[in-house]
Amino acid sequence: MQNWQQEFIDFSISKNVLQFGDFTLKSGRQSPYFFNAGHFDDGLSQQKLGEIYAQTLLDSGVEFDMIFGPAYKGIPLATSTVYALSAKHDRNVPFAFNRKEAKEHGEGGNLVGAPLQGNVVLVDDVITAGTAIRETLAILEHHPKATLVAAVVLIDRMERLADSELSAIQSLERDFGLRILPAIRLDQIMAHIATKPAFAEFLPQMEDYRQKHGVA
Repeated sequence: MQNWQQEFIDFSISKNVLQFGDFTLKSGRQSPYFFNAGHFDDGLSQQKLGEIYAQTLLDSGVEFDMIFGPAYKGIPLATSTVYALSAKHDRNVPFAFNRKEAKEHGEGGNLVGAPLQGNVVLVDDVITAGTAIRETLAILEHHPKATLVAAVVLIDRMERLADSELSAIQSLERDFGLRILPAIRLDQIMAHIATKPAFAEFLPQMEDYRQKHGVA
């Protein structure tokens, strides 16, 4: 685990994004932790998120030409990511995002930003059902010069889907043939909080949850 990943976990805890306790997930499972990216709600958070997304993408080795932010949550993430790529890594990368409703006046259409072309990377907070990926692929059908090659997300919970031996990320990679790049994984969170006396008490529950629902 890199230093920036440890710092990101600490920042997530400080912002009450990463919480420990007893939570009922949408799946119905009782989880000893919860990740609420909606609490990244200020300027510093957006700065750090952009740096996290940029670093995750660059460390992956994926070759990319532009960033795409699916409406709505992906829009500020795309903006923050390209800013971090420019400011921190001296790489000026174009970006685009979509509107949920097509604009009938002015330039019209449902896309804003640079033309969609080359290797495109989607940025989103969490990917579970693959809705953002499907919608982006549908958009790219009208832009034959563009190919979706990867998606960057904040966290890999590393747990099996209810009807599968695969995690959400593993299933989506298989179904769509692209790489999904999480900034942090559950095993990294567990390793990090094991060094934190204030949070180490939650580790046994997380280990139990991982044994029950986890993937390799």
